[in-house]
Amino acid sequence: MPEKTYSAAANPETSEMHGLYVLFAGESQTMAEHRLGPKVYDYYLLHFVERGKGSFRTEFAHYDLSQGDCFLIQPDQLVSYASDNDDPWGYRWIAFSGEKAQSLIARAGFTPKLPVFRSGEASRIPLLLESVLQAFRSKKPSSHLASLGCLYLIMAEAEEKLVLESGLPAGETGVQRIVKQMIHYMSSQYAHPMSIEQMCASLGYNRAYLSRIFKKETGLSPVTYLLKLRIDKSRQLLRERPELSIEQIAASVGMADALYFSRQFRRFHGESPSEYRKNAPGGPHNKITPTSP
Repeated sequence: MPEKTYSAAANPETSEMHGLYVLFAGESQTMAEHRLGPKVYDYYLLHFVERGKGSFRTEFAHYDLSQGDCFLIQPDQLVSYASDNDDPWGYRWIAFSGEKAQSLIARAGFTPKLPVFRSGEASRIPLLLESVLQAFRSKKPSSHLASLGCLYLIMAEAEEKLVLESGLPAGETGVQRIVKQMIHYMSSQYAHPMSIEQMCASLGYNRAYLSRIFKKETGLSPVTYLLKLRIDKSRQLLRERPELSIEQIAASVGMADALYFSRQFRRFHGESPSEYRKNAPGGPHNKITPTSP
């Protein structure tokens, strides 16, 4: 039975980039009966199995995995994973987040119902994950960019494998390509008062068809995805632009009706936009009041 090991390092770049940001990377040899979850994460977490066996369970399926397999944990998904009792796995991982993370994993071919793939014998993924870990340990100013480069190369390999496993044609074709086009359209047009009908007309497809394939691939309807995207963008503005009114922020994310915006914001986050702004780090209720010397 192998000995237990654990090593991890965080990105030394502390000013988190909003586009795409690698949070940390690590490696571990687990012991028998090692288990995590059921739990949810608020970031993406990709594992590569270097040796041994284990299982991964999502809200949709259960997977028995072994050497060479990769599995992706997505934000807000209830998951659990555990080592095999006789041959506990050792794996590497990388965690990342940011506004572009969803489009990146969608481009690679990951969906809530397709979170795993098997790499080939010549896979560069373990070396890329090791490179990220070493870059973070070095604490060099270049570590952030180096980690992004490795992440893109990992996703490039994932895309090659997932295209084969999904049965979709290689290249930007088929259902996967259409869904990527929808995500790109919404990500670029969310600040305008666009509608799902306008998007469907622009892409040249029937709305019912697009809604069906989008939900099958992502687990969300186009309407919910667009609304979530707008609310996520508004959170950033609430934190970073205190001079903007709630009405101005609503308009900035393509929602002209400030009352409707506030209701939807509360639906997603359990508090009003004003309350979120006050409670956010740096908000008026979280500022330190200087004392007299």
